[in-house]
Amino acid sequence: MTLRPDFSDRATLEKYSSAFSLSDMEIFVFPDLLYPLVLANIMSPIIWKWRDDPWFSDIERKSFTYKINRIKQYIMDHYVFNLDLDTWGLTTKAVEMDRFRDFVDLDILRQSNALFGYEGDKYYFDINIRRHFGLDKYTSDTIPYWKTETVEAMTAFKYRESFSKGAGECVSFSALYAAALFIVGRIPLEHIFLISTPLHSQNFIDIHEGVLTNNRRIVTSKMWFNGTPLSTRARRALEKEKVTIVSHISGYIHIIFDNATIDPVAYDRFSDRLRKFLTMGFSSAAFINFLRYHMDFKKCFQYRRYYNGHDYYIGLETIFEYEHITKLSFSESTREALMNEIEDDDFTLTPLENRLVIQDVEDFFKSHQDEALDTLAGRFAELARKTGCGNEEHIILIFNELKDFLQVKPRLPGTDKQFVPFAPRLQIDVSHSRQEILQIISDLADDNEVALLSLYAYRQMDKIDWKPFLKAALERNPVSLAALKGYTPDDAYDAITGMPDESVYDGKRLAQPDEVWNFGRGDGIEKAVLFANFLRHEMKAKDLYLTADGETVILQSDRKIYTFHSQKNLEKQMILP
Repeated sequence: MTLRPDFSDRATLEKYSSAFSLSDMEIFVFPDLLYPLVLANIMSPIIWKWRDDPWFSDIERKSFTYKINRIKQYIMDHYVFNLDLDTWGLTTKAVEMDRFRDFVDLDILRQSNALFGYEGDKYYFDINIRRHFGLDKYTSDTIPYWKTETVEAMTAFKYRESFSKGAGECVSFSALYAAALFIVGRIPLEHIFLISTPLHSQNFIDIHEGVLTNNRRIVTSKMWFNGTPLSTRARRALEKEKVTIVSHISGYIHIIFDNATIDPVAYDRFSDRLRKFLTMGFSSAAFINFLRYHMDFKKCFQYRRYYNGHDYYIGLETIFEYEHITKLSFSESTREALMNEIEDDDFTLTPLENRLVIQDVEDFFKSHQDEALDTLAGRFAELARKTGCGNEEHIILIFNELKDFLQVKPRLPGTDKQFVPFAPRLQIDVSHSRQEILQIISDLADDNEVALLSLYAYRQMDKIDWKPFLKAALERNPVSLAALKGYTPDDAYDAITGMPDESVYDGKRLAQPDEVWNFGRGDGIEKAVLFANFLRHEMKAKDLYLTADGETVILQSDRKIYTFHSQKNLEKQMILP
């Protein structure tokens, strides 16, 4: 079968045009767009250049733990998290629902996607999700685009005012991590799974005990259960939200669609490994971590310290506050060092009322370490009653919360799907060079839609149809329009041509108008499309004709001819849609 997208079909055109804007809502509706972003980053020269950085010297010979930590630190040093509303602008629920109404059930969309009404579980209602993201100053119909950045766009944030390095949102970071782990860490793509929830995106790497990438950071199983504020933030999505999409080199599975393309064997392996990663056996150390994590229960406990011939007492919540100040932990190995850092006046000679001494609790757990948690809860209630620390109902609540802490049950898409794998399957190996991967994807593009969509996400304009690119450019780039509002055509032309003639994309690849505007630079053909977007919306120009002839780009409107200089050496003549 040879793939020839029919762009007279509205759904097909919307999907392929979404490969250029890649907003969170577009990826939700068209889940087969998520992996092409990873492949576009793998085809990009940017991450391949990281291999030459001394920071990664001899990394291919190092352990998995060394590799992922090295890559994590490099990403943290060069990129920041950004989810403001100004970068990619705003749209409305009405506009986007009209776009998608023929492709997805709108009621299901409202239940599953944060931008269309879903607000997650109790945590998200408590924080008021619209205020959390700065949307409370707009009408309830207003929603952000939140476009997912390619590695080129992420890196180009260094050109924006107030940014000194690259930036991106959570889906951008998950795609960046997947590509960097493959290119720099030589981690096979078969081990990397992208996980999307309504409000977050992260990756699971199923090597050894597993690792989660979470925005810029990584989370090991040990970190997942250490109860620190960092791990608490990392746990939120999988604790409180359903997983909507799992994406993999073999395909994807989506919570609301009946068909899945992911290899079912790979999905079963992922599900099993993730559940094991999110499960920990009980111990007294795990209980301490749980108390650190759970705000409501730590005030039931105190620590007794024998010092200079006397017993002194201090609340556990005070100890945890000192952990933040000193970077020392309350774990047994550093406990005494932490005590030496605490101010004397934070201790008292008198035991705190109605609190259990944590050493007594630890001794209790060690003497009952083989018992099930349900049995321990009853025995622990007896111990608590003797100290006046809470009633039995409160103790049962503590242990119920402890169970949830030790065993997070991810709400993954069910396997009651029709598995329809992509054929032929993409075979990309860590031994392949960048040029070999480009060739493999180009060769498979006639038969494999993921490969074809990857060329669109990669912006390989000499190998793809321009219609989806121009549709996205003229419909979903509001930031430059807002910035140029009120300009005359000549003033707008001068402002645009006055930018440096430098594209953030190499070769015959093109930026969208808002990328040109946000990063203050662009090739002549990119500037021409940006100017065309202005003429279409601000001046209501209807007849726009674009001609790219090597170094010269001409945009002809019904009023005037405008000329731009290009280094892309593209040949194209077309009436803009």
